[in-house]
Amino acid sequence: MFITYAANTKSFFMTVALCASLLAGCADKRPVAYQGLDSTSQLTPNSQDKTGHIPFSYSALDLDWSQYHGVILDPIVIYAGGDQQFGKLTPADKQTLADYMQTQFAHTLSTKYALTSAPGPDILRMHATLTGADRTTPVLGTVQQIMPVGAIIRVIKSANDKQSKSLGSVTYAIEIYDSRSNRLLRALVTKQYPAAENIRAGFGALKAAELGIDNGAKGLLAELQ
Repeated sequence: MFITYAANTKSFFMTVALCASLLAGCADKRPVAYQGLDSTSQLTPNSQDKTGHIPFSYSALDLDWSQYHGVILDPIVIYAGGDQQFGKLTPADKQTLADYMQTQFAHTLSTKYALTSAPGPDILRMHATLTGADRTTPVLGTVQQIMPVGAIIRVIKSANDKQSKSLGSVTYAIEIYDSRSNRLLRALVTKQYPAAENIRAGFGALKAAELGIDNGAKGLLAELQ
């Protein structure tokens, strides 16, 4: 009986180690200053970003969001440059994420700004480019069957909430212009993925990337406040 208990204990700890390896490791794919963006020449490494979510950015020196009360949201562009980071995503996957991004950004921005199609002195124009994404790998569902969700969350948090190897992510660029002068006010490249506490919702192939879009939209709105 002791032998059986010891074997089960060893098996449990091996499972925990496997889960830690699969879930808590950092993904290697880092965003780049994509060469096909209109703002590429103005993007610089973001030394103020401690999270790794916004590695490149640009801000106009006289930036003042308070003078703007409306926004034109351009249709989301799917980046086709050679430095894109879509991996094995299909064209249908990319379109699904672009459509979701259009809907979520419009919904989130509308809580502060009037959405419009007409340029004006107090109107921003926002251009978003989907540049990369990763699907959630099926192994996460298997891990769920052998570890409770709470344990999975603790494993991920023990890695300081870095991106999991198995959870998906999304990468995109935002370029914000004064709609009347077409002057670039703000640009950034960002990589977003769900936090550990959202792990219950992250088991569809594109769900984690969609949660990343949600997070990014909320973060952008907070910056514009």
